[in-house]
Amino acid sequence: MLEHLTTEGRNEKTMRLDEMETLEFLEVMNAENIKVTDAVQKELPKIAMAVELIVAAMKNGGRLIYMGAGTSGRIGLLDAVECPPTFNTSPNEVVGLIAGGENAFIKAVEGAEDNIELAPKDLTGIQFTSKDVLVGIAASGRTPYVVSGLQFAKQLGAKTIAISCNRHSEIGKVSDIAIEVVSGAEVLTGSTRLKAGTAQKLVCNMLSTASMIGIGKVYGNLMVDLQLTNEKLVERAKRMIMDATNCKYEMAEDYLEKANKKPKIAIVMIVANISCEEAIQRLEAANGFVRNAI
Repeated sequence: MLEHLTTEGRNEKTMRLDEMETLEFLEVMNAENIKVTDAVQKELPKIAMAVELIVAAMKNGGRLIYMGAGTSGRIGLLDAVECPPTFNTSPNEVVGLIAGGENAFIKAVEGAEDNIELAPKDLTGIQFTSKDVLVGIAASGRTPYVVSGLQFAKQLGAKTIAISCNRHSEIGKVSDIAIEVVSGAEVLTGSTRLKAGTAQKLVCNMLSTASMIGIGKVYGNLMVDLQLTNEKLVERAKRMIMDATNCKYEMAEDYLEKANKKPKIAIVMIVANISCEEAIQRLEAANGFVRNAI
């Protein structure tokens, strides 16, 4: 079956890969990488549909769950773990599942991606419900672990999204939305950590970032809900407040303290000229959207 997959094809531009000079190979590889964004461009309407689905679910108390094996699973996990510090989400709000468990992130677990019993167990383990959205990621589009997970989610009545790099994928057939970014044959045949991996990462970036915008985690182009876990991020928050309110550094520093280190609250306090308590009330009434709270 692999011979029919675009991701398993041989790239005619690298047939003499082992004979190429380093710079020559890198030039070809870079040219191939550029093609990925064009492939993603073609799937933007479906990506937009997926974002709307995720936003609707999250507003209804649902979660965004990524599921994949190998590189695809690691990409989902990477996107999930970046959401709490960037958008101040709960660790349980955006979750990444990888075939073989968390240890598979750093070391391959043989046979895990072919085990169709693992996915339902993993989803049950995180109390997956019909309110959640499952995003299955597989470059080939046929990974048994991912297919099984999507089928299980559908049985529960949950919405499902598939991200693959082949047309008419198996995971696409069992999903509500099939995002199929055809990135073409890899420069190293079958090494889908390359263009396919880049394509998957780009799509996951879009899904999570656009969804967080949709639930009020952003003001302008500022990530006003970030967690201040180190000195760099504290300084970033102060600059953010300055940019959003046109205030001086000292005022931004003062209001960040008054707002209990919450940039979003500080911005509303300054712009609306109100107390911390009233800013919190306005944000709650506005479902977290700074612009509406102001």
